[in-house]
Amino acid sequence: MRYDYIVIGGGIVGLSTALQLQQRYPDYKILVLEKEAALAQHQTGHNSGVVHSGIYYRPGSLKARFCRIGAAAIKDYCERHQIPFRQPGKLIVATTEEELSRLHSLFALSKEHGIATRWIAADSVTEMEPNIRGRAAIWVEGVGIVDYGRIANCFATDFQALGGTIKLGTAVQRLEESERAINIVSDQGEFTSRFLVVCGGLQADRLARELGIKIDFRIIPVRGEYYQLPARRPTLVERLIYPVPAPDMPFLGVHITPMTDGRITLGPNAVFAWRREAGGGWRDVRESFAFPGFWRMGAKYWRFALAETYNSLSRRAYLSTVQKYCPQLTLRDLLPHPSGVRAQAVANDGSLIHDFLFAESPRSLHVCNAPSPAATSAIPIGAYLCDKLTKSGRY
Repeated sequence: MRYDYIVIGGGIVGLSTALQLQQRYPDYKILVLEKEAALAQHQTGHNSGVVHSGIYYRPGSLKARFCRIGAAAIKDYCERHQIPFRQPGKLIVATTEEELSRLHSLFALSKEHGIATRWIAADSVTEMEPNIRGRAAIWVEGVGIVDYGRIANCFATDFQALGGTIKLGTAVQRLEESERAINIVSDQGEFTSRFLVVCGGLQADRLARELGIKIDFRIIPVRGEYYQLPARRPTLVERLIYPVPAPDMPFLGVHITPMTDGRITLGPNAVFAWRREAGGGWRDVRESFAFPGFWRMGAKYWRFALAETYNSLSRRAYLSTVQKYCPQLTLRDLLPHPSGVRAQAVANDGSLIHDFLFAESPRSLHVCNAPSPAATSAIPIGAYLCDKLTKSGRY
């Protein structure tokens, strides 16, 4: 079974890349390998569904550039494929003096990015959202909400309509690279490709090392826990409500999100996950604990980690993070909702890698770090990978 391109990973980034490769090279044989029985079962299907504006990201970073392009591309794709898309916008709410100072900095950053924002005084916050309290807020007009799992499956349908192939339930066991091809050994047989694109999410570091790529990071699994509100709370908020994010952290804090199906969710937090995914077991724990960067990260962020762990163990503590700006909520409002595990790349020095990160070998290209807003940015990430393959002659 020989192919021109094989893409490992049936999440939104892998499917976006496969679709765009098939669009560019309609005569090529392109295959997507996904180990789960269905597509979009990991980060794509377990996130807030937010179409981000790019307000938080460092100017000039790939995140900032891809997020702005991606948000417009996602909206256009949804309109063309009749996928529900809402654009309620969001309020980023400051509740303390320290947060107010950071909010001013964030507002200045939004203007540097050219994002449509408006400063909202305390009394106007309550006028916009009667159940929300704060010292001030930033109104970010262009933020939307969507079902990324549905988009990923639509990418897959378009890809297959153009002649692409998807094999589910196919777990990669070994990768072998020669001068002329990549050989993939899986639990469903062997596949050979001229070139390989790896969008492996939680397995990104392991798949890169399989091909001898020297990397100075490891994937540390971080669990994001959510709650949903009961049906009696459908009008709690009209817009997305966010806290002011902590400095130097890639996690945006527990936020309130009205979903496309009418539900309202709270979350996520960010706690260390013992396993990358179901079946990971002790291998995941051993690899995390054996990585020096894990302990250096802990030394830098132990206060944050302790607070998040406590919030995870105590529903009351979790609730208190939201009651700062939404005092109307009570413990009986917190109903169970599926959690998700994100792949956080951590460098050897313990620093969290914030931007998108890529690596390559002569016949492979790897997405090594694709944190939020990767779903928002899936279309430009796919285009970026296609461009790299084309410019390097891997076509």
